[in-house]
Order: sequence, then C-alpha cells, then structure tokens
Amino acid sequence: MKILDALNGKNKGAPPVWLMRQAGRYLPEYRALRSKHSFLEMIHTPELIEEVTLMPLKRYPLDAAILFSDILVLAESAGYPLTFEEGGGPRFLKPADFKSFAVKSPPTFVYEGIKRLTKKLSVPLLGFAGAPFTVASYIIEGKSDPEFKKTKEALTHPDFPHFLDLITNETITYLKGQIDAGVQAVQLFDTWANILNDSQTQQFSIALCNKIAKSLSVPVIYFSKSSHRYIPQLHNFSAISLSEQAHLPTIRSQTQQTIQGNLDNALLLGPKQELICKTRELLQSMKGDPAYIFNLGHGLTPKTPLENVEALVNTVKES
Repeated sequence: MKILDALNGKNKGAPPVWLMRQAGRYLPEYRALRSKHSFLEMIHTPELIEEVTLMPLKRYPLDAAILFSDILVLAESAGYPLTFEEGGGPRFLKPADFKSFAVKSPPTFVYEGIKRLTKKLSVPLLGFAGAPFTVASYIIEGKSDPEFKKTKEALTHPDFPHFLDLITNETITYLKGQIDAGVQAVQLFDTWANILNDSQTQQFSIALCNKIAKSLSVPVIYFSKSSHRYIPQLHNFSAISLSEQAHLPTIRSQTQQTIQGNLDNALLLGPKQELICKTRELLQSMKGDPAYIFNLGHGLTPKTPLENVEALVNTVKES
C-alpha cells in the first residue's frame, strides 16, 4: 500500500495522500451526525468512530484513514473529566496533579472502533495520540488560552518533568493498544510544542516523543508546528510531518526520513485554480521522492469547500 511504502522509503509514482482532519466538520454528513450526538458521545462510541472515520473515504480516493478520536482521550481516561464547549473547545474540570497520571479506565471504545474499521478498510488505518507536552498543557490550562500562562509557569515546577514522564508511559501503553487493535502506523501530535524555546523543546517534547517512537512496532509520524526546526533530533521517527512554514526540498537535504506535508490549508478556502496551481508546485518540488506523503501543513477547517478537497486529491492522484 502506497502510504506504507512511502513510510519505508519505497513508494513509486504519485505520492500517497491523506489529510489531517479529513473526517471532520467540513463534511455535511459529519455535521448531520453531530446534530444528533455530542462530540464526546461520538468519540466514545465504536460504531460512530467507525462511521465518521469512513466518511471521507466514501468521497475521495485517499490512501489512508485516520482514526476519528481526540488527543485528549488519554487524559480523560486518567481521571480528568472532559467537556467540549460549543465554539470554546475542550475544558477540563479538574486541576493538574503533577504527582499523578495513571489510566483508571482504559479507552476500550477506541480499540473496539479500530477493530471494526480493520474489517471495512481497504487502505491503512492511522492511529494517533497527543504528545505528552501538548496533553499536559491542555490539562494545566483547563481551557483554551492562547497565551499558555499556566503552562509557562509550570515549566519551572519541580514535579513537571515527572508529570510528563507519567504521561509518556501511559501514551506508550495507549498506542500499543491501538497497534494491537489493528492500526498500521501512528501519528504523534505535539501541537503546542512551538511555544517552547529550543532547550525546553528538547527536554519537554523531543526527548519524550523519541522515547515513545522507539517503543512502538509500527512507523511513527511526528507533527508539530515547529518540527522543521528540529529534524536532526527527531531520529526515532519514521516520518516528520511539516507545517506550511517548511521548505520541503530543504528538509529533504537534511534527512532521508519520510517527510509529510505541507500545503497551506488556507489555500483550500480560496479559488480552485490557485489551489491546483500551488498543489502542482509542491508536487513538482518532491517529484519522484519515494519517501514523501502529501498532506496539509495543518488540519482541514470547517468552512473548506468539498469541491476544493476533491480537486486537491485528484491533482495529487494525477501527478
């Protein structure tokens, strides 16, 4: 399968394509389902996990499915009650306890959803988890705070490294559970690592993420908004997913790892011809690369037109 070939540096022809948040709010069928169920109900129900994961595959010839779930499932399983506010994002109802992080109720609904999907899919299924620092930052903030005031204060707390170590160990167990259930590769999302300086990134993000990747038996993809700045340190990963800030040919000159990305997702909100033109430019810059996966610099947004997603995927397939 093309994406597994690319993760092993052996793809031939057009690159494989999947899109972060490909199963999400831009799909009318997702919105219709969401009108009947809360978001928590959807990510807690194996039948709904299966249904939403399959939605984009029914529309577009994508080369992978990405599990429909959330990066905060693990924190919820560790006893941090989670709610989602309309328009306000996730909210934790319990303050962070830096001395403790242990799964109390394993997220078996995730594993059951994966098992259901493996019976239906003809393309590989990608699992995922939030990286320890990003998960910790959500717990610490309690709700969305673009300035991350509490998280930045926590960086100097003597128990903060211990807290991250505990999350790291539980993340390894969680991802091993996904692998045992049937995912063929996983992506680690360190969405908020870009708020750290270089030394903090090494200590609180990269070292822990490398430990996770080294512990797993399938290819692991790393994503953060600043991943292009730390290519040499991300040595345990099969692939590095890059934001639109990166120049892919430059990154290729720095590593033989698989690289993934990195079309600016804002282009999908504009004219279709400009989108196609920019997509072709990116494809041309990586033409013939056997270790390249086409994706976006970040996830699809709710207002993305369906016809633009179709044009994008078809352009990649025809390259």
